[in-house]
Amino acid sequence: MIFVESEFARLQTVVLAESEFGFPAVPRPEDLRFLTPEAREEVQQYRGRDHAEALPDVHRAWELEREALKRMLEKYGVKVLHPRKLLPEEKQAAGVDGYSNFFARDPFFTVGNSVVEGSMRFLHRRNEVLPIRGIIEREVMPEDCHYVAVPRPAIAAPDDATLGPGPFLEGGDVLVLGKKVLVGNSGLASNAQGARWLQKYLGHWGYDVEMTRLHPDVLHLDCALGLIREGLMVICEEAFLDGVPSILQNWTPIPVDLSETGTLITNGLPVSSGVYITDPAFARIGEQVEAHGIKVEYIDFRISRSFGGSFRCSTQSLLRKD
Repeated sequence: MIFVESEFARLQTVVLAESEFGFPAVPRPEDLRFLTPEAREEVQQYRGRDHAEALPDVHRAWELEREALKRMLEKYGVKVLHPRKLLPEEKQAAGVDGYSNFFARDPFFTVGNSVVEGSMRFLHRRNEVLPIRGIIEREVMPEDCHYVAVPRPAIAAPDDATLGPGPFLEGGDVLVLGKKVLVGNSGLASNAQGARWLQKYLGHWGYDVEMTRLHPDVLHLDCALGLIREGLMVICEEAFLDGVPSILQNWTPIPVDLSETGTLITNGLPVSSGVYITDPAFARIGEQVEAHGIKVEYIDFRISRSFGGSFRCSTQSLLRKD
């Protein structure tokens, strides 16, 4: 079965990312502003190199983080799927833009019984869905569900800092709450054209897609907002340029500062409405979550977080249903 009813419905089947990254040979500084200063320096230092070759010890530790998350998910009965590794020809075709196969949340996403291939803005992520296609072939195609793709983005002029009109639509910007779907837009990832396409597609089944503008230093909506269970969220309110979405106005907030969004403090992962995974670095968040009767599990994810993503970013749900 393929179905996602909300961000906190019981997680039953999930895609867990691999750990592959090729540093762009010509990094675009304007696209790195969501990273920590240390991460931006690393991108410049290792430009054009494969992460596993440049930093083998760090790379192995990164893989161990994902293995620890897999064990945790399986502890709660979640079926965990993995994309394949990148092919040599895929890495070669990426050229100076670099390549990635490291955050399964963004190249595709699931809303209800629709699986949607996204349209990535960053050049090194444009083909990140390719290693996931095998999972789609095996897990999605046989099911009674819908499978579509966002239109390919327009080709931009070499000096266009925006990378063109898109449409861009990335899973980290897409949060599902029943028939309400929130789509973030900071200028770094999804844009208005992508949100408009999603409304056009999902509106047929009664979904309401709402685009919410974000601070330009926030990569995705899930870097500023995490829905933990019905009525409870961890949120950076100052990241929302037009205020908190109306559907969340009466929710209890666990507040964080804008300066903390780059640490991925909101990017925990509900296994269900009663279990939440986060990093021990965010124990103060975990303590507040526990005060609401929710069990909190901790995994050190510091290396994954250095790439600009954490637990939600590393996973993509295929089945979340109570």
